[in-house]
Amino acid sequence: MDTSTSPKARFSPLTSLNGEILEERIAQVRLSAGRNKHVYFYRFGKNHRIHAEPGTAEFHAEYALLLMKGRPAAPNRTVKGLITKYIESDRWPTLSKHTRIGYSRHFRYLEEKIGHIDPTTLRTVHVYEMRDSLKATPTDANRKVGALATLLTHGIRIGWLDRNVAQGVMQLKGTRPPRQPWPVEKIEAFRKAADPQALLVFDLLLGTGQRIADVLKMRWSDLDGAGIAVKQSKTGALLYVPLTRTLSQTLSRTPKRGLTIVSQENGRSVGYNLAWKWIMDTRKLEVVQAEAWDIHSLRHSAASEIAALPGMTTEHVMAITGHKSSAMVHHYAGAAAQKARAQEAQSAREKQENIAPPNCTKNNLHKYQCIVRNLT
Repeated sequence: MDTSTSPKARFSPLTSLNGEILEERIAQVRLSAGRNKHVYFYRFGKNHRIHAEPGTAEFHAEYALLLMKGRPAAPNRTVKGLITKYIESDRWPTLSKHTRIGYSRHFRYLEEKIGHIDPTTLRTVHVYEMRDSLKATPTDANRKVGALATLLTHGIRIGWLDRNVAQGVMQLKGTRPPRQPWPVEKIEAFRKAADPQALLVFDLLLGTGQRIADVLKMRWSDLDGAGIAVKQSKTGALLYVPLTRTLSQTLSRTPKRGLTIVSQENGRSVGYNLAWKWIMDTRKLEVVQAEAWDIHSLRHSAASEIAALPGMTTEHVMAITGHKSSAMVHHYAGAAAQKARAQEAQSAREKQENIAPPNCTKNNLHKYQCIVRNLT
């Protein structure tokens, strides 16, 4: 055993009963530089005095205890712990089932990748690195960043964090083109070719402008003859949507088989997969060929139809779709609204051109020749 008085002097490493060397590279026993030459256990930048006499059983027992307790404790606050805190919070039950399923999937990814990390050590650059590692699936990458931002916001709420490093991270651009409303000719072709079940789902989607999850939950008891009451799963918003003439006609031909308006032959409710199949089977038909426009595009169609009508405003669209911001309305119906407003503007210009200004007459070139009187 080395008995040098150097502060960095080291005893032979502790061995187990089978002779294996324990912690040789990271644990040191040092002698103090003072006159009394106390023995210290040095590890992870800290010294712990060993009071027993070197070479005795007590010394080895004290050394072994320090080996077990000398490891730096795992951080009390980890990303995994923050996930648990969020799921246990009063916020979690208020989320829609669809949102909870999505968050749970993204939280499993975060727990696997950074679950052991103290969230206070995260930096914005780390979020960008995570995002870019998933750039092959940009939508999924953006949603994982969003889930992390939600998680860190909760960390601020409960006092774990002072800032949200995932807030404001730029989203990746998707590889597929943005959704477009169904063209009028495709809507007509679908209606002519669809069977009653597919047509019912189609007209409910287009007529109410709601998401597929909310359409499939609609009950006959929600109808009052003129409209339907809706509670949106995603936002919790309560809406009353008047029925269009086309939707009223479709509903009048639909038999009441169960509690929900969209039901199977046996009266049971219809899930997303079955409804998707009904719609897709019709979209694929040779006389329809509407595979480029999906179920959610019908929500865009509803918003666009309203926005294109004279006198309709963003508030009118929001009253049907339930959107909370004009930005989302622009996302769904921006092109239709711009086109309608442009047509109104040009029509106004044409009307103005047909009104001769005072003291003016048209010449053969349909331009005005005006006499300017000297008013002085």
